[in-house]
Amino acid sequence: MTEYDALLLLSFGGPEKPDDVRPFLENVTRGRGVPPERLDEVVEHYLHFGGVSPINRLNRDIIAAVEAEFAGAGIELPIYFGNRNWHPMVEDTVARMRDDGVRSALMFPTSAWGGYSGCRQYHEDVERARRSVGDGAPTLTKLRQYYDHPLLVGVFADSITGARQQLPAGQRAAARLVFTAHSVPVSADASAGPPADGGRLYSRQVAEAARLCAAAAGVAEYDLVWQSRSGPPQVPWLEPDICDHLDALAATGTEAVIVCPVGFVSDHLEVIWDLDTEARDRAAELGMGYVRAGTPGTDPRFAQLVSALVQEKVRGGVPARLGTEPLYGAGVNGGLCAVACCEPPRRPGR
Repeated sequence: MTEYDALLLLSFGGPEKPDDVRPFLENVTRGRGVPPERLDEVVEHYLHFGGVSPINRLNRDIIAAVEAEFAGAGIELPIYFGNRNWHPMVEDTVARMRDDGVRSALMFPTSAWGGYSGCRQYHEDVERARRSVGDGAPTLTKLRQYYDHPLLVGVFADSITGARQQLPAGQRAAARLVFTAHSVPVSADASAGPPADGGRLYSRQVAEAARLCAAAAGVAEYDLVWQSRSGPPQVPWLEPDICDHLDALAATGTEAVIVCPVGFVSDHLEVIWDLDTEARDRAAELGMGYVRAGTPGTDPRFAQLVSALVQEKVRGGVPARLGTEPLYGAGVNGGLCAVACCEPPRRPGR
């Protein structure tokens, strides 16, 4: 492991006390035209849980598990933790890496996806951090997208199977499997990916991940829906929303659902509010059985995945992946990612 001398885990960030909530949300939504009343609503979601997001704690748990995995694999890389939107901010982490003598590091994002929010924005945030640090800032190379990695697919498949067993015996066989991921504006989804394929890189990758996880769990029929939309109401986002979909399923006589948050690494607030609170409450109102599959971050195989991606980058070889979405175009800073993922967004008419 001589080419790189550290690993940066880069995540979204979240508040760790009530006074953090509004400033954090303003960081996240700056320049996006999110109505103040929508921010007020989301503030209440955080305050429902004491103003603390679990995401930083969950990421620290992941780091501890990866450190143990590295030790067993003989990987001598210190792991640093930075966030895009709240403390520890990536700018501060990159400055500490420089002061510690780090010169060339790998970066693992807690997003498995391509597209602007899932990939390019991570590059932009890292470059912003490097500019703020100035001379001596380490280079940072993002590890590849991993939505179709066999280890990730295996964890989700086992979570789906385990969730089914939590339903009453009479509901298990007919329970509908519903995958969810974070919604994005339709225009943003259309702007990423090869023009010949009509863009839609993110939603295509999510659809492929859902297909792979369902097949691994032995499920032939399933649905893919979206959650956690924000922004002005007049801007179209990916649909249907999970709660609207539950209404539609109930209208067709569906008696129970298994919801799998395939778009998320950990049980952070958008999972525990949108799925464990709002969607679960809606299902109860509809008289529908409801169970939610777990996310992969706490499973030992997730730490193994991080270690495998590091070793793949350092040692080369054929990437372990189950999907068919074309990958390995030239990404930002020479990284590997989906074809056309890291190109600047196309303007209308071009």
